[in-house]
Amino acid sequence: MFIEDLIIKTSNMVENKINPSVLIRFQEYLLKAGIFTLASQIIAIILVVYLIFLILFVLFSLILSLNIGYAIILAIFIPTIAFSLILFMKMEKRASEIENSIPDFLRQLSSMLRVGLSLENALIDMSEHGKGPLYDELRRVVVEIRMGKSLDESFNNMAIRLNSKDLERSFKIILNAHKSGGSLSDIILDVSDDLRAILVLKRERKASVMMSIMFLFIASTFAAPFALGMVGVYSSFMIELGKGSAICEVAPLAAEIYLIIHSICAGFLIALIMYGDLKKGLRYSIPITVSAFGVFYLVNNFGLGFFGF
Repeated sequence: MFIEDLIIKTSNMVENKINPSVLIRFQEYLLKAGIFTLASQIIAIILVVYLIFLILFVLFSLILSLNIGYAIILAIFIPTIAFSLILFMKMEKRASEIENSIPDFLRQLSSMLRVGLSLENALIDMSEHGKGPLYDELRRVVVEIRMGKSLDESFNNMAIRLNSKDLERSFKIILNAHKSGGSLSDIILDVSDDLRAILVLKRERKASVMMSIMFLFIASTFAAPFALGMVGVYSSFMIELGKGSAICEVAPLAAEIYLIIHSICAGFLIALIMYGDLKKGLRYSIPITVSAFGVFYLVNNFGLGFFGF
């Protein structure tokens, strides 16, 4: 098909034009998200999507007599935000699946050590028969060990890729026990129980703050943008009556700026409440900002006609 040929040719061009180190870093992000497609092909698909959106939005702007500049900005902005959100969500989902499966994995590893297998042989055996994102990472660890990396370095790399402090701390305990020659199976079993208890506490914390999160989400995506949109409706109404002032003209712009700041802060606050980590706020700030701005735009531009003014 034409699109498939276009993607292949664009992928080859990307491989020739972009620095390999950039492609390698991007490939690492894709692997964290569980996307096992070549980075050059993903970039090629994104570029083709940009092209399709540009054509569609420019055609719509010409048909509806809209500003072409805004159409071009939206054609670039929408796919970028959509891809970023998908990538972040897949990364978080994969990391969560790995964290949830780690206690059972460690318990199984402890059982295999009890029957006499070494740590390396137990890991190889589990990587060959296990399924899921955790075992995909484990297979990568085994490949790194076979290529000459030490067990410590391979597990440290795995902890860095997963970006989990709990897993990093657990792996350090296991590796230190392996070096010291202690009862590794008992230590791994204790680590498994500790991780399971931590996961239970995280679920209880998330459940206890869910009502607050729902209130904050509704206020950020509907209540605040609706109220600020009505400010724009009132300003337009006063201007049409001939009683407008400088405040009426500036009010909609000020409302837009406030709404963006409010939505971004709400997203980071939700992440802080749910996870205790501000870095995860981006995954909430972007969709909240887009949704809130959509509600504000509808109320601000169509509110006069809706209320019959």
